[in-house]
Amino acid sequence: METNTPRHLDIVARAKSEGRVTVDGLADYFNVTPQTIRRDLNELAEKGLLHRFHGGAIVASGVANVSYEARRQISTDDKRRIGELAASLIPDNASILINIGTTTEQVAIALRRHKGLMVITNNINVVNILSGFQDIELVVAGGVVRHSDGGVVGEAATDFIRQFHVDFAIIGTSAIGADGALLDFDYREVKISKAIMECARNSILVADHAKYNRNAPVRIGHISELDQFVTDQQPPEKIAIVCRENDVGLNIANKT
Repeated sequence: METNTPRHLDIVARAKSEGRVTVDGLADYFNVTPQTIRRDLNELAEKGLLHRFHGGAIVASGVANVSYEARRQISTDDKRRIGELAASLIPDNASILINIGTTTEQVAIALRRHKGLMVITNNINVVNILSGFQDIELVVAGGVVRHSDGGVVGEAATDFIRQFHVDFAIIGTSAIGADGALLDFDYREVKISKAIMECARNSILVADHAKYNRNAPVRIGHISELDQFVTDQQPPEKIAIVCRENDVGLNIANKT
């Protein structure tokens, strides 16, 4: 039950967030034809991710974790390289905040070789990745666990994060707008991501090329607010210009 395109992932995420999606609404949102959206919805329905109805679709029952698991199958080697490069920017004996995301998980995997780290996270998957590594102190935010991806969300988690002032923040995002806006689907996760960025002396965005010029309804912030951007391909020129003009370090994890 894997999805094949970033648009499919966005459609499933919007259906989960809004309860239902319509052909006309999605066509306007993605700037594609209704025929293209009907084909997308039919493919997603065939995979058991959505239930079709005339003019739209709703989320199929029993697929709470599917979209997040499907994201793990997209650009896996690219995300691994991003994770390795991002981890190389972090020295031993640093304190780090990590948010939810399949790419931030790859950073966590690469950090297992570090010594003397303190890692604070709202990502249950990061906890599982780093649990048992004695040289890493692991701190977990309290709050409501979101079953779709293992994220800990809510006001309690946000308040917990705000207690810290760490060396580095590792931030993932669902989309990067053409103007450099960082976007996500869940306003609860966005609140925590903003807190993580505000509570770090250095913020590192990790995102693969599939996030460029995508849409999501909730704004986290802007790429100009970051210190480093680690990705797998040169970003669109407008985003590259924003990075240069705002002294955001652009790090490309090229294939070897």
